[in-house]
Amino acid sequence: MHLSNSSTTNPKQKPVHPGRKLAQTLLLCAAVVALLGAGDPATRFTEIGHQMMCICGCNQILLECNHVGCPASDGMRNELMAAVSRGDSDSLVEQGFVQKYGPTVLAAPTTKGFDRIAYILPFVALILGFGLVVVLVRSWKNRPAPAIAGGLRPVRGAELEQFRDQAGKETDL
Repeated sequence: MHLSNSSTTNPKQKPVHPGRKLAQTLLLCAAVVALLGAGDPATRFTEIGHQMMCICGCNQILLECNHVGCPASDGMRNELMAAVSRGDSDSLVEQGFVQKYGPTVLAAPTTKGFDRIAYILPFVALILGFGLVVVLVRSWKNRPAPAIAGGLRPVRGAELEQFRDQAGKETDL
């Protein structure tokens, strides 16, 4: 009977790189943190409730509606709690609210179809704005020199430096 020593390695088995072990550990930790409380109904209620708008016209998040005597928020919160208690998935709850109250019940637009423009347009506007600034600065920089009375032309570049050096020498005490 042969007992294997744990310090010897199997020649067919590749050694595990320590960086790979670290990456796997970090990935596992991130998954645990991300899924922490995922099954808790109170956490799900809070997360879904902050993704929806109250339909009373106050333009507030459903769980933050402080409209006095709001006719809609209490009923919507009760519907949300019932759906979460039944164990409905987040997407099913959102779809049910969209079917009942319309797409304006969602606090953020969907990432499908025409609603993608809401995510893309700010970046396009930012890029166009930067482009406009660059064009304006270049046009100001390259504009023609202003006309000076008497047919004189403005002095620039090396000639200007030559005049500055000459003025410096003549004003030395």
